[in-house]
Amino acid sequence: MARVVSLYLPTWPTDRLRRKAGVTAPPPETPLVLVMRTGNRRLVSAADASAQAAGLRVGMAAAKAQALVPDLILQDADPIADAEALERLAAWMLRFAPVVSADPPDGIVVDTAGADHLHGGEAAMLDGLVGRLAMSGVAARAAIADTWGAAHALARFGDKEDALAPVAHDRTLLRGLPLEALRLAGPLAADLRLLGFRTVGDLVDQPRAPLTLRFGPEIARRIEQMLGLLAEPIEAIRPDDLIEVRRLFAEPIGAAETIARYIGKLVVQLCERLEEQGLGARRLDLICQRVDNRPQAVRVSLAMPARDVRRMTRLLCDKIETIAPGWGIEVMTLAATVAEPLEHRQMMSSLVEESLPDITGLIDVLANRVGERALYRVAPVASDVPERSLMRVAATAPDSGASWPGHWPRPARLLPRPEPVETVALLPDHPPVSFTWRGVRRRVRRADGPERVFGEWWMRDAELVAVRDYFQCEDEAGERYWLYRAGDGEHAETGSHRWFLHGVFG
Repeated sequence: MARVVSLYLPTWPTDRLRRKAGVTAPPPETPLVLVMRTGNRRLVSAADASAQAAGLRVGMAAAKAQALVPDLILQDADPIADAEALERLAAWMLRFAPVVSADPPDGIVVDTAGADHLHGGEAAMLDGLVGRLAMSGVAARAAIADTWGAAHALARFGDKEDALAPVAHDRTLLRGLPLEALRLAGPLAADLRLLGFRTVGDLVDQPRAPLTLRFGPEIARRIEQMLGLLAEPIEAIRPDDLIEVRRLFAEPIGAAETIARYIGKLVVQLCERLEEQGLGARRLDLICQRVDNRPQAVRVSLAMPARDVRRMTRLLCDKIETIAPGWGIEVMTLAATVAEPLEHRQMMSSLVEESLPDITGLIDVLANRVGERALYRVAPVASDVPERSLMRVAATAPDSGASWPGHWPRPARLLPRPEPVETVALLPDHPPVSFTWRGVRRRVRRADGPERVFGEWWMRDAELVAVRDYFQCEDEAGERYWLYRAGDGEHAETGSHRWFLHGVFG
């Protein structure tokens, strides 16, 4: 099932201008509009959020806008620069999915089939897309649906900033949207409103023939594209420096064995191209163009730059089951969308030194099955506070040289956050005699401690005198727990003196 993301950039021209200006850009709270000359008139062609909040709209006369907002900043519009920057942004979006295209004048469309699991699912991917743009100073709304038309409509006219339509959704999700959600030309939408049509549902319920006879085929085409009854191919953007190879077939192919055979041939050709430039692939995109013009995309990532034909072929062939050939595949394209310099390492003799086992192949297989975010290592951080003493790093990240503290043992598993427990304990330095956790009372048979952990005053002022006393406690069943008391047991300013369970040993 195809899944398409539509990104709507409501203030793209002004956002682009602010990004280009950098530190010299006007403050975000200062209204900014772009004007364009139409005949003898100067009209507002774009307005940022502050200008819109002040009542300015696209199409308004520039003189009227200046009269309404005295401190307004006016600059000349540059549609060509906007379109070029949108193309560059679409090329940057290739890191999220193999099939990306600009959707002028203010959008980007992404076919995410086969790539969403690499980003933690569709919801996490949408959040990452919008969040990355927001950090770059670009306002965005996003929606994902089964078709380009539906995602485009929900992104621009939906109730949520990141709409997530269910798989195989029906037309009821779109019925209440205005006519403009169908991507109809302005005059055509105005004519339909004169006839009493207001929403998408009003048109979907009408017979197609009378509408086509009076208004032409555009209305029926847009409705069928939105509902998935008519294919709407996405013309994927291809950067000029992209390393890719292509295979065209005189007769369409569809068998999994045939697809696998040609994947192997494409990988050999791609590795030859990579070797010519001294590069190794970090990400591979396989795009299979079907005879019905519906692309099927497969994306795999590699932990380290590589030109290993066998490994790359295996990773791609593991994804063949996600390719739906339909009536056949007529074009296969394999691209190294991320390539980095590949350093040759001299093989050392075992008489000189022991070579370390190479586990990057295993990491590649696991990461492409469960997603890169789900595969990581835990590295130590120089902090006595347990929840701050570790961080996630990439599975292939180099060793930082930091080590774990060895003076006190640490539990194998920390809870996501400390959970309060009811205890019986003698203050100030004695361990609990018993504690109740999650409704179960446990009697302590052995205990060790306290290990005092002080707050990190340089992090925040509230930790200046904060104290935790940690105890290792073993119950009658032999289970070992890590508990702490907030405070030193004597002074109220050091903590609440409540008890918490923070981890479990074993």
